Amino acid sequence: MKPSLKFASAMSRVLPQSAFARSVGVLAGGTASAQLLLIVAAPVLTRLYSPEDFGLLAVYAGLLGLFSVVASGRYELAIPLPESDRDAAHVVVLSLLLVSATTLASGLVVLAAGRAIADALGVPRLADYFWLLPLGVLAAGIYQVFNYWAIRTRRFQDIARTRIWQAAATLAIQLLGFKAGGFALLLGQTGGQGTGSLRLARPALAQPEFRQLNWRDVCRFAGRYRQFPIFSTLSGLFNTAGRQLPPIMFAAFFGVGAAGVYALAHRVLTTPMSILGQAIANVLFSSAAEARREDRLGPLVAKVHDDLAQIAMPPTVVLIALGPELFAFMFGAQWRNSGEFARWMAPWLYLVFVTSPLSTLVFVLEKQRGGLVFDAILLLARAASIGIGAWKSDFLLAVMLFAITSAICWFCFLLWIMNQSGNKLKPVMIGVTRALLFAILCIAPLIPVSLMPSRPDVAMAGLMTTGLLLSVRYWFLVRKGY
Repeated sequence: MKPSLKFASAMSRVLPQSAFARSVGVLAGGTASAQLLLIVAAPVLTRLYSPEDFGLLAVYAGLLGLFSVVASGRYELAIPLPESDRDAAHVVVLSLLLVSATTLASGLVVLAAGRAIADALGVPRLADYFWLLPLGVLAAGIYQVFNYWAIRTRRFQDIARTRIWQAAATLAIQLLGFKAGGFALLLGQTGGQGTGSLRLARPALAQPEFRQLNWRDVCRFAGRYRQFPIFSTLSGLFNTAGRQLPPIMFAAFFGVGAAGVYALAHRVLTTPMSILGQAIANVLFSSAAEARREDRLGPLVAKVHDDLAQIAMPPTVVLIALGPELFAFMFGAQWRNSGEFARWMAPWLYLVFVTSPLSTLVFVLEKQRGGLVFDAILLLARAASIGIGAWKSDFLLAVMLFAITSAICWFCFLLWIMNQSGNKLKPVMIGVTRALLFAILCIAPLIPVSLMPSRPDVAMAGLMTTGLLLSVRYWFLVRKGY
């Protein structure tokens, strides 16, 4: 057999046979590689730039995020939905027109009130670099549009490559331009996004569908999918605000140190989730649109939920049982409180992991009104929870209430999503119970660790046994997708 044929045969055995699992693996691998680049470079960047430089980047990134989430009126979310690629191409053009309008609007805002905004935010240095904001909005908006075209056409390898190229371009600019100070951080953020935009846009625009366009159809699809700008724009703003709310409020009410303790717990728990969860969400979005047209959406959603529950339940149970001990062991005794917060946050983040990928069904089923209601309730519940904790001057109470209300909101949203996709409650709860029982069996060797904390030999034996059991469990889960 020729070497090339041997290699192809070997790869066919290694890669998943399921198209869904294969696509998730490609996207998760690209995202993980990009995240790894950023993690490896972080110690270098922190020595090249001051905390004030990173603060400048944080404010710029926050403003860019708010503009970017509405850049195309959320019409980009409708790109995978039309039956024909020709119809979808009209939605792409509509989205790009709105990105251009938003870019112009952001430029006018910067021109008219850039210095006043920078002064109001407490970062007057930003006024000198505010001209980057319209460029960042344009790059991010174009990337979002062609990202969803790639999702529609299932070019998941292209998406994975662009995420690696984005991270590489961002780091190249920031590392080589460090003598320019904070400006290089902002330029890297903008330039990296632009790199991904060009790499996705070029092959898409070469498709014949983009040479068969007419303005009447562009206007027709603007009316057909009008629910996206009407409901999804506000929903996106609420969602973005909800992500930025906790550290800002914790810092305001309890001090920067408290926000740091929360941020560590949140970052440790959400980084793996974001890598796999976003990959599953993108693949599901592409598959769900087709499944709905073929009347097989319910079984697809039920299977994805069951797989997600099996993946997320073991670490959730471990954090609930031994969160403080694990954080103290991994990060030092001073971070034990982060483990206590992680214990309370675990059920909420479990529900986010299993539900967030399914939230793309809001757009597939065109139920944006329900998504808007959920995001609004979640934002208000979180703000109220932190406010009560601040009123009582109790940081732990604030985190507990924040996690509990977030978990309740996400659980209700999960039930609603399953119902809208044609699934009943009983099978969902059976899958969750099965996942919980397997998780408890896997972490049972950790019980002696909590009973005998002064015995490092017992702790090591328990950790190794649990690690082995979890490895076997996840190996079987992975084999199901192959």
